[in-house]
Amino acid sequence: MKILVCISNVPDTTTRIKLTADQSAVDLANVQWIINPWDELALTRALELKEAPGGKIEKITVMTVGEKNAEPTMRKALAIGADDAIRVNAEPKDAYFAANLVAEAVKEEGYDIILCG
Repeated sequence: MKILVCISNVPDTTTRIKLTADQSAVDLANVQWIINPWDELALTRALELKEAPGGKIEKITVMTVGEKNAEPTMRKALAIGADDAIRVNAEPKDAYFAANLVAEAVKEEGYDIILCG
């Protein structure tokens, strides 16, 4: 069996968020990014299923829709124990947009379980 875990890249809650000089947007220059904590729990559950006695999980893949700033988050997911990582290179405009991109990306792979946080 193959599991896909959808993860998102979010600002670390300990990061001090600042506005741009004209205060029209958030300044993301010094923001630390992490895996959404709920998504990290989904990844942890997938790993528990894989490591369970008699478990039949062959592969855990994490996927995110995001730009280059999501790469450290993907590397962390691999360090936690994911076997593979896929980044759909797009700026996620909203949840519907991201869900459609994920659906398109997973059609051929045939995952048995898809977990989201």
